[in-house]
Amino acid sequence: MEQQQHGSLLSPPELSPLEQEVLEEYERLSTNMKTLATLLDNLASNPTVGILDGLRELERKTSLAFTLLKASVYSIVLQQEIDWGAGGEEQGGEEAKEEETKVEEEDEEEAERL
Repeated sequence: MEQQQHGSLLSPPELSPLEQEVLEEYERLSTNMKTLATLLDNLASNPTVGILDGLRELERKTSLAFTLLKASVYSIVLQQEIDWGAGGEEQGGEEAKEEETKVEEEDEEEAERL
């Protein structure tokens, strides 16, 4: 009797419309998950050379932009110090200009390296 009841539960005509809809949704979900797993497996096994090259280029550009920003900020701060100290000693201004020239040369070398 138990086998007969078990067999009748699995037959599709005995399922309610809601149960049938849930089973169909699970089937769609299963198919989508298998497709996703296949795509992720392909992506993981074949790293895209284009993406890697793009990331390297982005890293170089970001580094260059950071260097230029740093040089600009340093130049502005140095110019403010020169302006504030213009009424004071003249030698301090010369030392500041030498330091600014040194920093700009270092930044240019780093930019050329990139």
